[in-house]
Amino acid sequence: MRVVVMAYQDVGYVCLDELLALGADVALVVTHPDAASENVWFRSVAERAWQASVPVLAPPSVNAPEMVAEIARLAPDFLFSFYFREIIGPEVLRLARRGALNLHGSLLPRYRGRCPVNWVLINGERETGVTLHYMEVRPDRGDVAAQRPVPIADDDTALSLNRKLGEAARTLLRETYPLLVAGTAPRIPQDDARATYFGGRCPEDGRIVWHEPARRLYDLIRAVTAPYPGAFTTYRGERLLVWWARPLDLGSRVAVPGEVMEIRPGAGMVVATGSGALLLDRVQLAGHDEQRADELALQVGLVTGERLGSDESACERT
Repeated sequence: MRVVVMAYQDVGYVCLDELLALGADVALVVTHPDAASENVWFRSVAERAWQASVPVLAPPSVNAPEMVAEIARLAPDFLFSFYFREIIGPEVLRLARRGALNLHGSLLPRYRGRCPVNWVLINGERETGVTLHYMEVRPDRGDVAAQRPVPIADDDTALSLNRKLGEAARTLLRETYPLLVAGTAPRIPQDDARATYFGGRCPEDGRIVWHEPARRLYDLIRAVTAPYPGAFTTYRGERLLVWWARPLDLGSRVAVPGEVMEIRPGAGMVVATGSGALLLDRVQLAGHDEQRADELALQVGLVTGERLGSDESACERT
């Protein structure tokens, strides 16, 4: 079976690697060039393809006429999309004689759309997973060929969860690709009544709104901590990144959201929220290195009773 793979990011690397291990005839890999503005923490799809002597293209658009012609020339049986960032148009989808399938990082139909690994953490989910589904013109809506659930640990970050999803995707492909080749893989329609959709995110969406409950703010922080841009607040007009924190139960203690309640030497800094508090651990003030919050407080003269941040609105999502 001849296969064309469109892939990027670490999950894309893992899926390509598994297809090659399964002996798939990968005729072409289409990927994205790494953007200079992006923190490239993931393994290179292009390098894995080159290691296997598979041709690689990184066009401005996979839907350009010359790309449609090239894929048509290869006459693939299957087309796979693994965390490929461009919406693949109908002219390309129809070129796969046996089907065009996408690997999505959630248990569809829940969390259709972009950034599902971040959104499930932000929303405090306890389980997510990966879904291999047939592609339609509208993203994330085709019949499901296979799913594999992944539990979310309380201390998972977007990075650790991404790694878990990659290993789940590897296992899913190992089980499902032979069924696709044999023509025995299921096609289960998605239940649109159960669908949820979430849009893309930008760095400004990491703003900490102190009136929200401590647990929700913790979920935001772990969803966007490194290698993502990070959650942030402000201190004396400067951006203060919060790379790690933990929620606390204040009991009967009351304070204004954003107020620094306590500085704990060797542990961090306690800040009040709309419900409970956050113990800020690793932080980074503009112009400073990342450090423990209590060390920063000592360095800049931050004292209890001061307030952090504002409740400015985040950016518009797409």
